[in-house]
Amino acid sequence: MGNKMKIKKNNKSEKLLAAMLAQENEPSRIQQLSVVWQLSVPAILAQLTSIMMQYIDTAMVGSLGAGASAAIGVVSTSTWLLNGLCSAVSTGFSVQAAQKIGAGQERAARQILKHALAAAFAFSGILMAAGIGISRPLPVWLGAAQEIQEDASSYFLIYACSLPAFQLNSLAGSMLQCSGNMRTPAILDAAMCGLDVLFNLLFIQFLGVPGAALGTALATLVICIVKLWAACLRSDSLRINRKERCTFDWSIFSCMVKIGLPMGFEHIAICGAMILSTRIIAPLGTVAMAANSIAVTAESICYMPGYGIAAAATTLVGQGVGAGRKKLANSFSNLSTLLGCLIMSLAGIIMYFLCPAIFQMLTPDPQVQHLAANVLRIELFAEPFYAASIVASGALRGAGDSLVPCLLNLASIWGVRLTLSILLVNEWGLPGVWFAMCVELCVRGLLLVWRQQRFQR
Repeated sequence: MGNKMKIKKNNKSEKLLAAMLAQENEPSRIQQLSVVWQLSVPAILAQLTSIMMQYIDTAMVGSLGAGASAAIGVVSTSTWLLNGLCSAVSTGFSVQAAQKIGAGQERAARQILKHALAAAFAFSGILMAAGIGISRPLPVWLGAAQEIQEDASSYFLIYACSLPAFQLNSLAGSMLQCSGNMRTPAILDAAMCGLDVLFNLLFIQFLGVPGAALGTALATLVICIVKLWAACLRSDSLRINRKERCTFDWSIFSCMVKIGLPMGFEHIAICGAMILSTRIIAPLGTVAMAANSIAVTAESICYMPGYGIAAAATTLVGQGVGAGRKKLANSFSNLSTLLGCLIMSLAGIIMYFLCPAIFQMLTPDPQVQHLAANVLRIELFAEPFYAASIVASGALRGAGDSLVPCLLNLASIWGVRLTLSILLVNEWGLPGVWFAMCVELCVRGLLLVWRQQRFQR
C-alpha cells in the first residue's frame, strides 16, 4: 500500500502537465505559473541538496586547513568539465524523450531510454579511462603548489573512477524529470546528501582529501542504482517492457548529437576558460586559491535554483513543442525565466549579508574567510542576469535549440571574462578576476534573453 501511494504522489506533476497539454483552450497565466512552480520546486530542492553535498565536502575538508581546500579547488574545474560532458549526453537523450512523451508516443520514449543507457555506459567508460590517465600530471599542469599536488591527484583519480555512476545518475534523473516526475529525483538527491555526510564522516578522518572524493562517489553509486530502478522499472512513461522489441535507430543518436554536441563543446570551452582562470589565480598563492574555491562553492547555492528551474523549463518546453503547442511552450519559457530571475535575485541578496558567517563554517582560516567574502560580494550583483542565462538556455534546449546559445556563451566567457581577468588580475588580484566574472555574467544574461525572444518569433 505504501509503495502505491508513493507512486501516485510522484506521478501527480506528470498528470498535471499532460492534462494541460491536452486542453484545447489556452490555460490562464495563473494555471501556467502553477505548473511551472510545481515542476520547479522539486528540481530546485534537488539542486540545493547537490549544493549541500559540496558545502559538506568543503567544510569537512576545510577543517584540515587551507591546503586541503586548495587541493580540491585546483581540480574542481576539471571535474566540472567531465560532469558537463555527462550532462550533455543526458540532455541529448532526455529532450527527445520529453518531446515524445508530450506527443503521446511513450513507446518511442522508452526506445530512446534504451539507446541512452547503452550510450551512457560507453561514453562514461571512455571518460573514466581518460580521467585516470591524466590524474597524476593534472595538478602540475594547472600550476598547483607542490605541497597540494598529491592530494589533488588522488582526489581526481577517485572521481574519475566513479564517472560511470555520475553519468548514469545524471541520465536517470534527467529522464525522470523530462517525463514530468520532478519529485522522485529530488527525494533521491536529498538521500544522496545524507549518505554523503555519513560516508565523509567515515572516510575523511582516515584518508583526508581523497576521503571526500570516495564518500561522494559511494553516495552517488547508491542513488544511481535507485534512480535507474525508478526510471527503468517504475516510471509510467519510461519503464522498460521486455515485450517491446528494440532495434537500433541511428536517428536517436543523430538527434542526441545535434542537441548534445553543442552542449558538450560549450562545457569544454567554458571549463577550459575556468581552467585557464585557475592558472591565472594560481600564482596569487594558496590563500587566493582556497578563497576562490570556497567562494565558488558558496555562490553555487544562489545559482543552483536557477538550474533546477531550467530543468523544469526543458521539460515544459520540450513537452509543449512535442504536443504542437508552440504558444504555450513560449509562455512556459518566459514564465520560467522570470521565476528564475526572482528567486536567484533574492538568494543573492540573502547571500550578500550571510556570506561571512558561511565562510566561517567552511574554513577556519581568517585570511581565506575575508578574501572569499570580498570577492563573492562583487559577483552577487550579477545574479539576476546569471539567472536569465541559465533558465533561458534550459528553455531553448527543450525546443531543440542548443547551438546558438552555446556560441553566445562561448563568446561571452572567452571574449569578456578571460580578457578582463588577464587585464585586471595583476592590478586587483583575485577581486579583479571576480569583477570580470560579474561583468561577463551580465553580458551573457542579456545575450541569452535576446536569443530566447528571437527564437520565439
